[in-house]
Amino acid sequence: MRGLQAICVTGGAGFIGSNFIRHLFLQPDFNGIVVNVDRLTYSGNIMNISDISKEYSQKRYFFAQADIRDEEEISRIFDRYAVDTIVHFAAESHVDRSIVGPKAFIETNVNGTFVLLETARRCWKDRTDVLFHHISTDEVYGTLGAVGLFSESSPYNPQSPYAASKAGSDHLARAYCHTFGLPVTISNASNNYGPYQYPEKLFPLMITNMMEGKPLPIYGDGKNIRDWLYVEDHCAALWEILRKGKTGESYNVGGGSEMENIQLVTLLCETVAEVRGVPAELYTRLISFVRDRPGHDRRYGLDCSKIRSEIGWAPSTELHAGIRKTVDWYLRNPDWVEHVRDNKFSDWIDLNYNRASSRESDATFEQGRARE
Repeated sequence: MRGLQAICVTGGAGFIGSNFIRHLFLQPDFNGIVVNVDRLTYSGNIMNISDISKEYSQKRYFFAQADIRDEEEISRIFDRYAVDTIVHFAAESHVDRSIVGPKAFIETNVNGTFVLLETARRCWKDRTDVLFHHISTDEVYGTLGAVGLFSESSPYNPQSPYAASKAGSDHLARAYCHTFGLPVTISNASNNYGPYQYPEKLFPLMITNMMEGKPLPIYGDGKNIRDWLYVEDHCAALWEILRKGKTGESYNVGGGSEMENIQLVTLLCETVAEVRGVPAELYTRLISFVRDRPGHDRRYGLDCSKIRSEIGWAPSTELHAGIRKTVDWYLRNPDWVEHVRDNKFSDWIDLNYNRASSRESDATFEQGRARE
């Protein structure tokens, strides 16, 4: 039986990590402690976990600002809290950033994972009541044609520095399981969306740009297809894998909601317009197509029959309902958005999306806002 009494969550101040910690404390069969290890880089936000800190801090929740590449500090955390479970989210994860500066992705995603695996191997020795769960992505599989899905046995074919760095960390985790007997499980998830997501990603970028009348940049022809997974469904899948997953196995975790980017952005426009009681055209007119990024994968799609049959998990949030919940959250939390802006993420967006002039879009937005 796995302990699940001292769970170390790396990257727990990030988007999925903070949602997962919140999910853990809602589980009636979890009575252990959580140690959140986060370096608090640009995408780590202490506001993401403020409610958790307030309720559980120094009782069942402990925060350590640390770099996962720091062997001495990671060993100290293992010893101090008697860690018996690792849930490893911490990663550089934005494809565009990996194209501009790939070095940080190798250092964090590969070297950082190595340090965690090596520390776990040294501290846990031959224990069988422990688990190292590694969070990965569907991007390691490469790109799909118009039909078919990736299964857990699909060959890896990463197409970006980000995807390659995650593929490398996946292989390291498997090697430590096979060679050293370290209890490891892996999950490969599709694109997540929901509360607390850093605004360089599609959902929050589009929503926040709509609120300011800025262009809604879409790469290429907008027909790239992604499978969308609501973050709370992802967290539920991870908890089930921790409890029921088989050592040495990997599990695809998808939302079963494939959609072209242009269709998704249009749906976001319609949802924001509905919530605010304004014409959808106020936002759809902001859509602008920008130069495609290098090596842009055309389509991702996951076969999730393994996790459904072996563990009993399936997504419960339909895409339209998840979009509405996500839009509602961002519109209700302007303070969070403003706090994130202090990290100057907008400078990155302006420099790297090559957006067209927004004069006409801004004028349309102001005319529509005057009618509100």
